[in-house]
Amino acid sequence: MVVTDSPLAPHKYVRRISKDFSTVRRYSNTPAVVVGSVRGSTSAFIAAESAAHLPTCSSPTTRTPVSTPRGIRRRQRLRKRSSISSTLSKVLILNVRDLLKAHAGSEPLKEHQPRSWIETNFQKRECIKFIPCPKDDAKCCCGQAQITHQTIPGIESGSPGDLWLPTKHTRPQPTDAYGTIEFQGGAHPTKAQYVRLSFDTRPELLVQLFTKEWNLELPKLLITVQGGKANFDLQAKLKKEIRKGLLKAAKTTGAWIFTGGTNTGVTKQVGDALLLEGQQRTGRVVSIGIAPWGIVERNHELLGHNREVPCHSISSPRSKLAVLNNRHAYFLLVDNGTQAKYGAELILRRKLEKFISNLKLHPFTHSSTPVVCLVIEGGTNTIRAVLEYVTDSPPVPVVVCDGSGRAADLLAFVHKYASDGEEQPVLESMRDYLIGTIQKTFEVGLDQSEKLYQELLQCTRNKNLITVFRIQEKPEGEAQELDQTILTALFKSQHLSPPEQLSLALTWNRVDIARSEIFVYGQEWPNGALDEAMMQALEHDRIDFVKLLLENGVSMKKFLTIPRLEELYNTKHGPANTLGYILRDVRPHIPKGYIYTLHDIGLVINKLMGGAYRSYYTRRKFRPIYAKVMNSYANACRKSSTYQYQRYAGANSLSLVTGLLPFTSEMALFEFPFNELLIWAVLTKRQQMALLMWTHGEEALAKSLVSCKLYKAMAHEAAEDDLDTEIYEELRSYAKEFESKGNKLLDFSYRQDAEKAQRLLTCELHSWSNQSCLSLAVAANHRALLAHPCSQVILADLWMGGLRTRKNTNFKVILGLAMPFYIRQLDFKSKEELQQMPQTEEEHLENQNLDNDDSDRSQPDAEALLADTYSVRDTKVHENGKVSLTDSDPAQFREFFNLSEYNEVKQHQPLRLKKKFYEFYTAPITKFWADSIAYMFFLIMFSFTVLVKMDQMPRWQEWYSIAYITTLGFEKVREIISSEPVAITHKFSVWAWNMWNPCDGAAIILFVIGLAFRFRENTMDIGRVIYCVDSIYWYLRILNILGVNKYLGPLVTMMGKMVKNMIYFVVLLAVVLMSFGVSRQAILYPNKQPTWSLIKEVTFQPYFMLYGEVFAGDIDPPCGEDPSQPGCVTGHWVTPITMSMYLLIANILLINLLIAVFNNIFNEVNSVSHQVWMFQRFTVVMEYQQKPVLPPPFIALCHFYSLLKYCVRKAKGEPGMSKFSFVP
Repeated sequence: MVVTDSPLAPHKYVRRISKDFSTVRRYSNTPAVVVGSVRGSTSAFIAAESAAHLPTCSSPTTRTPVSTPRGIRRRQRLRKRSSISSTLSKVLILNVRDLLKAHAGSEPLKEHQPRSWIETNFQKRECIKFIPCPKDDAKCCCGQAQITHQTIPGIESGSPGDLWLPTKHTRPQPTDAYGTIEFQGGAHPTKAQYVRLSFDTRPELLVQLFTKEWNLELPKLLITVQGGKANFDLQAKLKKEIRKGLLKAAKTTGAWIFTGGTNTGVTKQVGDALLLEGQQRTGRVVSIGIAPWGIVERNHELLGHNREVPCHSISSPRSKLAVLNNRHAYFLLVDNGTQAKYGAELILRRKLEKFISNLKLHPFTHSSTPVVCLVIEGGTNTIRAVLEYVTDSPPVPVVVCDGSGRAADLLAFVHKYASDGEEQPVLESMRDYLIGTIQKTFEVGLDQSEKLYQELLQCTRNKNLITVFRIQEKPEGEAQELDQTILTALFKSQHLSPPEQLSLALTWNRVDIARSEIFVYGQEWPNGALDEAMMQALEHDRIDFVKLLLENGVSMKKFLTIPRLEELYNTKHGPANTLGYILRDVRPHIPKGYIYTLHDIGLVINKLMGGAYRSYYTRRKFRPIYAKVMNSYANACRKSSTYQYQRYAGANSLSLVTGLLPFTSEMALFEFPFNELLIWAVLTKRQQMALLMWTHGEEALAKSLVSCKLYKAMAHEAAEDDLDTEIYEELRSYAKEFESKGNKLLDFSYRQDAEKAQRLLTCELHSWSNQSCLSLAVAANHRALLAHPCSQVILADLWMGGLRTRKNTNFKVILGLAMPFYIRQLDFKSKEELQQMPQTEEEHLENQNLDNDDSDRSQPDAEALLADTYSVRDTKVHENGKVSLTDSDPAQFREFFNLSEYNEVKQHQPLRLKKKFYEFYTAPITKFWADSIAYMFFLIMFSFTVLVKMDQMPRWQEWYSIAYITTLGFEKVREIISSEPVAITHKFSVWAWNMWNPCDGAAIILFVIGLAFRFRENTMDIGRVIYCVDSIYWYLRILNILGVNKYLGPLVTMMGKMVKNMIYFVVLLAVVLMSFGVSRQAILYPNKQPTWSLIKEVTFQPYFMLYGEVFAGDIDPPCGEDPSQPGCVTGHWVTPITMSMYLLIANILLINLLIAVFNNIFNEVNSVSHQVWMFQRFTVVMEYQQKPVLPPPFIALCHFYSLLKYCVRKAKGEPGMSKFSFVP
């Protein structure tokens, strides 16, 4: 025996070495060797090894037996004992060396390192009293041989008749085996966590081990598999069904699977199912094997603290032990001190199952975690386990796989012929047959067979708790799968209420179970139960459950309240989204745990939508309603004792008391709840939920356009925040999906009814910030929708106004402007057609005034009689394309209902002359040509002003230019003030959305500065120069007019894109240019004095070299060869070399790269040139629809007239003047 007194060696190593050397000593006659001081070296143990072999070596101190028969037998015994001793000694020395190496490497760290949580809370068991086994006196009842059994001083061995108990005859010690097993032999090694623990470990510690140490989520279902320990074969079809069903049940419900853990019997069959799951690569099922420590083959290899142990799941053919199944993810190795004996895990497994069954499924439901037992094959112990499950309190439902063999087949047979009452006449009549079958199946005696028969009868008394799974060939695929059988058995056995069953189905995400087992005919639901289920389905993104609940009567209009919607925005469930990033832009310095309000969400929506869009959540009328509802909600919450906890607990904090609030009209604030849920789904990146909300409710086209715009804006924000490229691409793909759906919807509507489709595009949408589908399409940059024939018909009508001309339209309009009497010869639309056209607010009021002057005011409108069931409405066009339908004066149509008076209705009523002039001059095409002609005249006048000598007093041409630009400036101010937003900064941002507007503003300001210099005598020349510079922009502004043209418009767009991309190349060219220019100037002119002209000299020649001017005379000027020539500067020969490299990079490389980029832009825009022109056409039509009739400088008259009319109407308090507008 080796004893070490080293203070650095832990006691556990000493105990292990002492125990192993005592084993060696029992196999040899070697006296104990005491080593006084062992400092981590192996020399003393090598000495011990040589000492251990002394009996087998020739030595003077060793007595050699004589050559007698007795001596021969003694030599044979010594030789055998010596070989055993030698083998054990070698193994021991290797183990000792490994232990010392590990100890020496970690000695400085472990000296101050505390024990881990697992070592502190989990223990192993060691037998401390030898009690001979009745069958073999050389073995203890614990299974260990006497020669290897541990002996404790003071504890005497027992007698053969004593009863061995783990609680009495074993002692607990801190566990010495936990870590990770790495199973070898497959394509990729699989890993599993394991721990050795005592049979009496408290189950709450095990749950803490699962959740805290192994980071598992608590199960939503526990499937405990019972069956035979020995290997068996299954029918191929049954095996396939069991594998598929068990795997589907576990994966869809988030279940844990409990098995025996070893690679034998039923556990091997479960492992094969898990092997199929591993091949699918869709996430690992939580499979926990609970096996006895004593039956694990080579369990000594698992000894160690937090080790990674390589392992092969191949058992020895002759071994009675078993290996662990390599498809399990976690192992509990239960130790009760026995060796090579089953049963150590039974008590712990049952206690753990019962403890988990008492855990709440999640904190906000009353349901506990369901447990179900699955029986496959099995022996006598399986029948007893089933009896224990069904008679337990609360009972555990059992699913028996018929056809798997032995116990399962017996249970299925008895269940089939069992009656519901206490008496079992059919089974009693088959008593002898059943007992004989039991004897034959389990190979047991008569007494035990009768006992098993009684146990089977006791199981049948709880027939409702046992469900039999059979493979049957049913027509039309009606056969129930194993996963459905398991989940259905839970519902049948637990007697849950319908809301609890629905909560379980929601937790498992099994809509098929809910549809077939819960939502059955005649089911009654308590108040608010389905609303709470809808809340859970929305939070957890259960699309199919939302559909099912909608089909079964959940009203979204009653369900969606302000508290619920706010809770949905604050939920932590669902996919990751970028809402928090965007919210920080509108609400900086958000504290941790901040609860989003609907006002915050409204600010986010406003930011993403841009333009004049204002969310309902940020409007003034919503704020008092929100405050009132939330205050009443908070008061209702305070009545609950858990109010403070619920308010700050987390994502589900509002769901408990939301249903307590009575439904009132004040809380049903959302006229279109699916619109609000669509925005919520889009902002939280729930695409499938958003598509579901898009298919329900009203205004599908508007919803698709808003979703498209939000996704595009979110993708832009994600790109700016430097998030993953996948997020950007994902959001863009979602936007394209809604873009496609909107286009298809409009196309379908247009084919069904063109007139209604046009109304669909132009009607005002009160739930979408009073926008129209056209304006939303512009905001979303939906070119395909704007290029649709339906949109173009509307734009063509708006562009032409009241005119009806098909050929030479532009020429006729110009002729009408030049000769007003020609207007009478033009074709105009009828009065009825004009009523169906979009009109501005002022045009609507003006038309009412003109109609009052008509002599035939009382005559009915013929077109209205032929209209459909829609009421006749006037359409008003607002800023940014917003179009609204306003009910016309009902007095106009009061006589329509007396239809008998009109047998024939006139289809067209010609316009009066006054109306024709009004329609001609207010048509956008007329305004466009009048504005273009006036602008061209202004350019001529301004060009004349800057080209001729400027006198002290301006000529009339200059006065005209001054008046034109001044009135144009006032028009820009009017555009800003009359835009829809309220805040001046928002108004300005909407106005600046068109690139030409800020450019116009800058050119006007520059002209005003030049005008100020021009009227001062000493600075008049400076003012003239500013005029000249300003004229550059006014000529470039002609491109804005040319953008209307079908062919020139896309080219103007190409120019804009090319200029934008050229800026990046200018930076690259500047870098190359400066590198050459500075070097060249420094070499050729080394004696220059510091002046500002150096900048020009550095950049002048290199810049113009880009265009082919190489300045040949300055490349290598002659020097030093003639006395008349200047002397050569040092390094003058370097300049030609650097210039060659510069021209190669700049002229050849960068310029050609720029040309390639321009070519790419041309191809890109040219492929969608038609859509580009259609999109530009819309902006131009909307711009001229809002413009006053007269162009600058006569526009001042329109401004004065409109302002005067506005003041008069405001004083009279007439409706429709809530917003300041100058448009006549």
